[in-house]
Amino acid sequence: MKNIIAQASRFVRDEDGISAIEYALLGSLIAIVIGTAMTSLATAIKTTFDNIATAL
Repeated sequence: MKNIIAQASRFVRDEDGISAIEYALLGSLIAIVIGTAMTSLATAIKTTFDNIATAL
């Protein structure tokens, strides 16, 4: 019984898993922001090239 309590106590104090989850969430957020920015940028570039093609 003491072994189970000791393992549970170690699990509660362990912060490595929490840090990994935080880094995963941060990485996901950065990926979403980059994806959104690239979509907006692609639309702007396409519009610019369409305007250039029309002018020619």
